[in-house]
Amino acid sequence: YFEASAVIITLIVFGRYLEALAKGRTGEAIQRLLSLQAKTARVQRGGDTVEVGIDQVVTGDVVVVRPGEKIPVDGEIVDGSSWIDESMVTGEPIPAQKEAGSEVIGGTINRTGSFSFRATKVGADTLLAQIVRMVEQAQGSKLPIQALVDRFTGYFVPAVMVVAVVTFTIWLLAGPVPALTFALVNAVAVLIIACPCAMGLATPTSIMVGTGKAAEMGVLFRRGEALQTLRNADTIALDKTGTLTRGRPELTDLELAAGFDRSEVLALIASAEQRSEHPIGEALVAAARAAGVTLQEPQAFHAEPGRGITAQAGERTVQVGSARFMEELGLAPDVFSDTGARLADEGKTPLYAAIDGQLAAVIAVADPIKESTPAAIRALHAEGLRVAMITGDNQRTAAAIARRLGIDDVVAEVLPAGKVDAIKALQADGARVAFVGDGINDAPALAQAEVGIAIGTGTDIAIESAEVVLISGDLRNVPNAIALSRATIRNIKQNLFWAFAYNTSLIPVAAGVLYPAFGLLLSPMFAAFAMAASSVCVLSNALRLKRFHPPMTGGSDSDGRVTPSAPSRAV
Repeated sequence: YFEASAVIITLIVFGRYLEALAKGRTGEAIQRLLSLQAKTARVQRGGDTVEVGIDQVVTGDVVVVRPGEKIPVDGEIVDGSSWIDESMVTGEPIPAQKEAGSEVIGGTINRTGSFSFRATKVGADTLLAQIVRMVEQAQGSKLPIQALVDRFTGYFVPAVMVVAVVTFTIWLLAGPVPALTFALVNAVAVLIIACPCAMGLATPTSIMVGTGKAAEMGVLFRRGEALQTLRNADTIALDKTGTLTRGRPELTDLELAAGFDRSEVLALIASAEQRSEHPIGEALVAAARAAGVTLQEPQAFHAEPGRGITAQAGERTVQVGSARFMEELGLAPDVFSDTGARLADEGKTPLYAAIDGQLAAVIAVADPIKESTPAAIRALHAEGLRVAMITGDNQRTAAAIARRLGIDDVVAEVLPAGKVDAIKALQADGARVAFVGDGINDAPALAQAEVGIAIGTGTDIAIESAEVVLISGDLRNVPNAIALSRATIRNIKQNLFWAFAYNTSLIPVAAGVLYPAFGLLLSPMFAAFAMAASSVCVLSNALRLKRFHPPMTGGSDSDGRVTPSAPSRAV
């Protein structure tokens, strides 16, 4: 039996070699992440620009970047400007314009101009290093389903040993001559065919490929168990500000009274609001600057909380505030009644502007809905999920936004501490809730939900409280993450079928149950081949996840419909 031993060992080693190749491919995501990092950096030291290894860059160094180069570490631009390809983080194919004061991310690519920046995060503190660390932690974690596999294996291995002993005994006592040979060969065949290698590979290989694929899509599973838990979610609760919306107020409407010029009115209103610390004032000033109008330094600025402001802009008196404020000034806002009603129906609060004692305009400032939000909500509904919105806005504004987006449940006028109670109320009805948020006040709710999903553009404390992080802040990655979670668990179940059903079904054949009727025995060499094939099948099936296509990979047009495009390159 020397040749049989040699063939068995060869087949097992060859199977292990194929496993090693396949396992190497499951870790390609980490290798691709690491390859994004620059190897050297051009740093200003002692009045000269010197090239040093990436590990020699320290916080505070001024780094020079030329066109086409990778940005070595995270930092803030101090001189120059450029267009930077940040698709590896945001998934957006269009380069972002950066200038003095803008933040840059290590691993992104400088496209056009040259600039210098001050390093703020180096080594393990850079965003890319944090992403790699999160992916590695997720890949090394165990899913709840793995605990079930471990328990089964704990019973399976002793049971196989018993079957091998029983097989040896029966063949030794009742087998044909030479009985000892038949007993040994068949007992060995049972042990080889039932080797639980594939069972041990079934779950971790799918986790490695699934979390790696998620990283490519711009989704980070900070905790591996979220990969399984997310598929069971039936309700998606969403924070409004910064999640459904852009998170910063913008001027959305400016309707003029007869005889007034838009540019002049906008310039006067923004000039008056320059001293205001209210977000509405900041939005009006930003809109005026974006329109290119010239602002004046306001004089005699006076704010009346809850009503409005009065200021002198040049020779003109400007007053901006609520309808009640206008009425107190003796100005009737009825001329804008139709516009005011429309704005209220859209969930916006109208403000009014008077210039030199005459009603000049009605204004609305609101936090605009992200372009990708409507399509993301439709995709969640298509997955059979219920969508809820939790917000501190008043009921009327929240209801208008929910109506516009097709959201099922609205919990409005919620204080920051009340978000946890809102999540508990949903859970009390039997819902399995995944909560999506981005702010500091979202952290408790992220922890309370079955799965917390943090917008990557949000605060660090929110991200630390979540199991899943959307790096780019694109809400479309929520249905993508759910679809990947379901695909990964489905893949694990397929692997477990190959590992359990395939090997277990061949144990009776290896024991010799076909011999009395058909004279067939399973050679240990074929058993070794089948055992190796089982492990390779499991690994090959796990690698199929690399071909997973997220349901939402395109951009959104003006009405929120998804248009096809190439898969996101975000990591």
